[in-house]
Amino acid sequence: MENTLVLLKPDAVAKGVCGEVITRFEKRGLKIIGMKMLQLSREQGASHYSEHHDKPFFNELVNFIISGPLVAMVVRGENAIKLVRTMMGATNPLEAAPGTIRGDLAINIQNNIIHGSDGPDSAKRELNIYFNNSEFC
Repeated sequence: MENTLVLLKPDAVAKGVCGEVITRFEKRGLKIIGMKMLQLSREQGASHYSEHHDKPFFNELVNFIISGPLVAMVVRGENAIKLVRTMMGATNPLEAAPGTIRGDLAINIQNNIIHGSDGPDSAKRELNIYFNNSEFC
């Protein structure tokens, strides 16, 4: 079994689609073993996107992720990282296939509803930003 971080970004919360996204994961057989709603500080947002700190779009990413509340989840399942990323669809919703979360629910590349860890190392790093092990059920 594998754990991954999933964030339902501020646009997902504002649109009221968090329940729909969670339902998709559960129907697929993934388990939500940790979940919380929070408002990130600038420092937390910068920590989350630290791998992009030298890119010109870094401040836009941080400003968006701290712009409103988000839902952070620990999702567990067999091959959870790959499965979640497949279900999310392409980062750019204009390129995301219908039936994917972004293909069905997102508007543009910045407001793309969801974040999922892209590999085991980033999952471990990102999970540690949002959760401690005692918060996993």
